[in-house]
Amino acid sequence: MNDVDLVGQEIAGSSERSVPSTEHELWQTLRAEAGRIAAREDMLRQFVELSVLRHASFGEALAALLARKIAETVMPQERLAALVRSAMSDDPAIIAAAVADLVATRTRDPAAESYLTPFLYYKGFQALEWHRVNHWLWRQRRREVADFIQSRVSEVFAVDIHPAVPIGRGLFIDHGTGIVIGETTVIGEDVSILQEVTLGGTGKERGDRHPKVRDGVLLAAGAKVLGNIEIGKGAKVGAGSVVLKDVPPCATVAGVPAKIVGWCSAAAAPSLAMDQSLPGGEGI
Repeated sequence: MNDVDLVGQEIAGSSERSVPSTEHELWQTLRAEAGRIAAREDMLRQFVELSVLRHASFGEALAALLARKIAETVMPQERLAALVRSAMSDDPAIIAAAVADLVATRTRDPAAESYLTPFLYYKGFQALEWHRVNHWLWRQRRREVADFIQSRVSEVFAVDIHPAVPIGRGLFIDHGTGIVIGETTVIGEDVSILQEVTLGGTGKERGDRHPKVRDGVLLAAGAKVLGNIEIGKGAKVGAGSVVLKDVPPCATVAGVPAKIVGWCSAAAAPSLAMDQSLPGGEGI
C-alpha cells in the first residue's frame, strides 16, 4: 500500500477540520489535502508525493520544498535542504513561525482554499520562510551565506528582505511581487503586507533608518513607508500611500504624503480583517 492509499484511508469519511493549532495538526491537514489531490489528479500525483507524502514531518517537507525552489548548479538542492534542516534544528521557533505564517495565509486570503495551495505555490510564503532561515544565518554571523540566499530569493520570488530583519509570527505576504524590506526594519506579529510594499530608508543615512511595524498592521498594495518611523499597533496604511511620519496605533492613513483618515473599530485588527477600503471613500 503506497502513501496515497494510506492518506486516503486516514481521511475517509472525515469532515472539514478546524484551523490547525499545532505543527502536527497542520502536517496531518497537509497530508490529507495532498492525498486527495494525488488520488483524483494523476498528473500531479508524483509532484505531491515528492513535495509532501514522502516526508515524515512538516519541517522536512518545508526544507525540501524551499531548497528545490532556489537550487542552482553551484548550490545544489541537497546542500540547501541540509542548511534549512540545520537552522530548524538549532532554532525550533523557525518551524513554529512557519506554521503560524501558513495558517495566516490560509485564513486571510480568500483565494487560498486549502493549506496545501499556499504551501506549494505562494511565493510570499516561501520567500518568508527562506528569510526566517536567512535571519538565523545572520544571527550566526554567517553573513556571506545570508547574502547569497537573499540574492537568490530575490531573483526567484521578487521579494527582497534583508537578512537582519526580525519578523514576528503570523506574517501574511500576499502575492509578494516587488516587496522590499530594509536592514533595520522591525516587523511585529500578525502583520499583513501586500504586493509592491516598500519598508525603506529616506536616502543615504546610516544606522537605524527603517520602519518599525507593530502587531496587527495592514500595509496595503503599493504602500511606501520610509525612514525610522513607527507604524503603531493595529494601524492601516492605504494602497499607494507614502508614509514619512509616525502612525499612531489604530490609525488609518492614506495619501501622498499620508494623512490620518480614520481609526480602527473594536473589530479584528486590520491585518486580520484584510479590508483595504478607506473610511468615507466612495471613490468612482
